[in-house]
Amino acid sequence: MTRTITPDRPAATAPEAPPPDRGLRRRLRDWAAAPSYAWLTAAGLTLFAVVELALVPGSAATAFGVLVCTASLALRAMWPAVGFLTVGAALLSFGTDGNMAYATIAGSLIGCYTLGRHRVQHPAILVLAGSLAALTVNLVHIDRWARDGSPGLPALQGTDRFSLGLYAETLVLTVLILGAVSTGDAVRAREETRHTRAAAQSRLLEMERRQAAEAERAAIARELHDMIAHSVSVIAVRAESATYTTPDLSPPARDAFQEIAGTARSSMAELRRLLGVLRTGDATSPAPLTAPQPSLAGLDELLDQHRAVGGAAGLRISGERVPLPASWELSAYRIAQEALTNTRRHAPGSHAVVELHYGTRVLTVRVTDDGPGPDPSAPTGRAGHGLVGMAERASLLGGALTTGRGPAGGFLVEAELPW
Repeated sequence: MTRTITPDRPAATAPEAPPPDRGLRRRLRDWAAAPSYAWLTAAGLTLFAVVELALVPGSAATAFGVLVCTASLALRAMWPAVGFLTVGAALLSFGTDGNMAYATIAGSLIGCYTLGRHRVQHPAILVLAGSLAALTVNLVHIDRWARDGSPGLPALQGTDRFSLGLYAETLVLTVLILGAVSTGDAVRAREETRHTRAAAQSRLLEMERRQAAEAERAAIARELHDMIAHSVSVIAVRAESATYTTPDLSPPARDAFQEIAGTARSSMAELRRLLGVLRTGDATSPAPLTAPQPSLAGLDELLDQHRAVGGAAGLRISGERVPLPASWELSAYRIAQEALTNTRRHAPGSHAVVELHYGTRVLTVRVTDDGPGPDPSAPTGRAGHGLVGMAERASLLGGALTTGRGPAGGFLVEAELPW
C-alpha cells in the first residue's frame, strides 16, 4: 500500500552552494605540518647555499659550515636539538671567514626558531648561550683585526679592544637570536593554548551530549509511565468492577479479581514513585500527562501543523501497515516530529517528506528535505540535542538512527525500529 499526500505549496528553490574552504592560510599550515616540509625547505636552502658559494667563494671551512648549517635543517622535525648544530655551524662559518652568507643567516634563524618552538631548553638559557657564542665569535674577529688589520678600522691598541663599537656584532647577533627564539616559543605557546581550548570544548560537548541523552531518557520514561499507567488503571478498574457486575461469581474468583485490582493499584503507586525520582530537581518539568500519547495515526495532524507555520511536507506510507506496540508508535512519531522541527529551524521554506516503510519485523522512518543540508564548516561530531534525543529513542528500541546529507541533497533522518 502506498499513500502520498501532496504539499499545499511549491517546493523551495535550489539550495545555495556550500561556502568554500577557508583558503590559502589553512593549506599552508597543513603543508608546514607535513613530514616532508623540513626536507624540502632544507634542500631548497642548501641549493641556494651552493649557488651562493659558487658566486662568492670562501674558504673550505666556511663552505663546510654553510653546508652543515643548511643541510642539518632537514632533521629538525625528527630531532629538534639539531638546531644547536645548525646555529653552531653558522657561527663557525662566520667566525672563520668574517662574512655571513645569506643562506647561513636564514639557516641560523630557522635553527633558533626550532629550538624555541620545541623548547629544547628554556628560552632564557637558549638566548644566553647564543649571546655567549656570539661574543666568542666577536672576540675572534677583534683579535684578527688587531693582528691583520681590517679595512675601515685603525690599528687597534691594547685599550682599544674594550671599545663598545667593536662589540656591535654581539648586539646584532643577540637581537636576532632573541627574536627567533621568542617567535618559536610564542608559536608553541599559542598551539598549546589552542589544543587546550579544543580539549576543553570537546569535554564540554561530551558533557552536553550526556546531559541531553539523560534528559531524553527521562522524557521517554515519563511518556512510557503515562501509557503504562493508563493500561494498568484500566486493568484495576475492570478487575474491581467485575466483582460487582458479574452474577454468580464464585468466592475464589471474586478473591482473584480483588487481588488483581490490588496488584494493579500497587503497580500504579510504584510508577508514580518512579516518575517522582525522574523529576527530582527539575522545577520546570510539566505536570504528569493525562491525554493519550501520540501515535503514527496522528501524523496527518502533525503535517498540518508543520504546514500551518509555513512549511511544506508530504507523507508516504509503503508496505503492509500493521499495528505496533505503543512504545514503537510513540518513538516513531517523536522522531518524525523532531525531524520536522529541525527542518523548520535549519531549512525554513524547504519541502520535507516523511516516509514510513513497514518491512519484515522492522519499521523505517525517513524524513528528508531539499534544504542546504548539513553545514560543512560545523565542528565534526557536534550534534544538537534533537539528534541526540532521536538516537536515544531508536537505541532504546534496539534500532539505529542515521543522519546527514541526503542522496539528493538536503538533510536526511532515517530510523530503523525493529520489533
